[in-house]
Amino acid sequence: MSAGSATPPPGSDGRAGVVSRPVGPAESAVASRGWWDDEAGRYQAEHGAFLGDVDFVWCPERLREADAALLGPPAALVGARVLEVGCGAASCSRWLIDRGADAVGVDLSAGMLREARAADVRSGIAVPLVQADASHLPFPDATFDLACSAFGAVPFVADTAGLMAEVARVLRPGGRWVFAVNHPLRWIFPDDPGEDGLCVTQSYFDRTPYAEADDDGRVIYVEHHRTLGDRIADVVGAGLVLEGLVEPEWPPDLEEVWGQWSPLRGALFPGTAIFRCRRPR
Repeated sequence: MSAGSATPPPGSDGRAGVVSRPVGPAESAVASRGWWDDEAGRYQAEHGAFLGDVDFVWCPERLREADAALLGPPAALVGARVLEVGCGAASCSRWLIDRGADAVGVDLSAGMLREARAADVRSGIAVPLVQADASHLPFPDATFDLACSAFGAVPFVADTAGLMAEVARVLRPGGRWVFAVNHPLRWIFPDDPGEDGLCVTQSYFDRTPYAEADDDGRVIYVEHHRTLGDRIADVVGAGLVLEGLVEPEWPPDLEEVWGQWSPLRGALFPGTAIFRCRRPR
């Protein structure tokens, strides 16, 4: 799971205040690049042990690709050309390479890609890395057999319909696209793992992004809310087929709190939505 698997609480870093206004694609990309460049080291220090250097963890609920096989059976990975969108430190790509895939990681943040290179050295598995905006993938049409994203890029991109179209473009006919995001239902609750995080505070249908700005009004962090219907419309609009929606349940033995994710909340409502899509042949 790459960067962005938990929204920071308002003003959590002491640098920002919450703003309520639209944030367009260019402003959103600048904010995300700057935030994750600054936060990459701290993020990995806090979550790196959970994510591993060579592992594919879809979400804080600890669902692993080794168990779920959302990308297909193990034999299908061997020799497959795979794109990890918003790869962060690229632990998922490294896991895929270790199982015979030809994986490439893309991330907007140079800071996160530096963390990926450090993990390459630790693990002895090098991932080909590309710094790019997920809305403008620098690959020819029909390049990849599979594409995946474990909380990378999708929640931070303003033009999610364009992102889905880009992924569809670089997939080969029959290729699969699987991506995990914050469950849209979570938008109505505060980002609090405790009792306060069980109370509805805003409309599910309010698509104003969560954004933090510095004292000059410059947006430095942003996440974009989409309803389930919006996500499905983006997938279908890109010419993809939605094959399934996975809502992982909270494991009874998992006591770890990750941002807004907690055993308390996880027992009551989903925190993650994983969309399993395919480009038609």
